[in-house]
Amino acid sequence: MAVLDPVRSVVQYDPLTDDIAPAMPVVEPAPDDIEAILGHRFRDRQLLHEALTHASAVRRPTGRRRERRSNERLEFLGDRVLGLVAAHMLIEHFRNDSEGTLALRQDGLVRRETLATIAQKLGVGRWLVVAKSEEDGGGRDNPAILADTVEALIGAIYLDGGWSPAEAFVRRHWQPLVASAGLPSRDPKTALQEWAQARAADRPIYTVISTEGPPHAPTFVVSVSVTDRAAVAASGHSKRAAEQAAARLMLDQLAGTQS
Repeated sequence: MAVLDPVRSVVQYDPLTDDIAPAMPVVEPAPDDIEAILGHRFRDRQLLHEALTHASAVRRPTGRRRERRSNERLEFLGDRVLGLVAAHMLIEHFRNDSEGTLALRQDGLVRRETLATIAQKLGVGRWLVVAKSEEDGGGRDNPAILADTVEALIGAIYLDGGWSPAEAFVRRHWQPLVASAGLPSRDPKTALQEWAQARAADRPIYTVISTEGPPHAPTFVVSVSVTDRAAVAASGHSKRAAEQAAARLMLDQLAGTQS
């Protein structure tokens, strides 16, 4: 039985032992069409194939690995290329921002939701090579898979053509987002949590320092610490309110501003 591959014309597989899902039947774009959408003509189309191959497609149900390689290595590289180009664009656009503010803005540009949105605009889900189990579970629409694939495509373009085409790809799709790359609009605790996650840091730690006032109207004083930053404290009429206030103070400190 043949399965249509978006980059290689046909992949043979045994439905009794293999688990690769068809890459969307008949109407799947040809490699030339994919390259036209990406704006890059690959000299080595194996890199394009690798960028579109999800990890689920390189393992048989028995655990044996296939000869094909997943896009995880290219994702690792693309993440770094994206981060550098995004930082460059922010430096150009926000000439007076502090390092902390730029870092918070960059978080918004490279977060999973942004990557997934760009993947959906490109139609990346149609091109993926995934296991049937992943397909059945909605893998083609999974924001995490889509985001990882866009990073892998950036890595593939970089390896194939060097810095210029990779930078051009990122600028083409991210430049319209730079001007609106504001500071987090989510609640402060969530924003601080995402800041820590983006740096593979420990979760923010909240500590109740004291509780003051009468039982019917207490005031809580809570401190928060994250990574190697000095703890900051704030108060509120509930524990949650105090935590939110402390998180906001920490965000202000990270952004180099005064609350």
